[in-house]
Amino acid sequence: MLLHRDETLSVARLVLPPWDANCYLVACAQTGQALLVDAPAQPEQILAAASGLHVATIVITHAHHDHVMALADVQSALLALVAAHPPDALRLPVPPQVMLEDGQELDFGNLRARVIHTPGHTPGSVCLLVGSHLLAGDTLFPGGPGHTNSPAELEVLLQSLATKLFVLADETVVYPGHGEGTTIGRERRAFESFIGRPRRPDLCGDILWESA
Repeated sequence: MLLHRDETLSVARLVLPPWDANCYLVACAQTGQALLVDAPAQPEQILAAASGLHVATIVITHAHHDHVMALADVQSALLALVAAHPPDALRLPVPPQVMLEDGQELDFGNLRARVIHTPGHTPGSVCLLVGSHLLAGDTLFPGGPGHTNSPAELEVLLQSLATKLFVLADETVVYPGHGEGTTIGRERRAFESFIGRPRRPDLCGDILWESA
């Protein structure tokens, strides 16, 4: 599904069973060079969507199984580099050739993606910012943050959101790892309301800004 196209770039999404995880292809309109973001499942569908593009790098937002199950097959077919942040790298089904760092920039065609390290959902979770488009993995969703397994993890994730993502422009479009998109402005307003309210000391898991 094509989500965005202009004279500089396109963003396409595949929703892949069995977990309905999102896989994104972000391509330079002038050169056809692209980044593949996550490889959840159904490698044949991913490869069909990538046909006609030159995918030089597969960026893994985090190492959970529902985002990497097709990685080995897709990487083998595309002969692309795999990129991940070090804390998640050892959990991948294939070893990454590129170790990502916060603030690192990845060039593809005439475009550049900035790596934003956003620990919380996992220690090595990353987002990618391409212009006004944010590939957010499972860090941020419409209505709430990504899943956490402890209050300490939630605090780390909230800090990532406050200092790394909610400093971006309101109009930045957020493409999450599952489900539909949102914007930074919409989520920042809900986040600020959430932060201003008392919350249970044991709060974690799947939470929503409005009901937590």
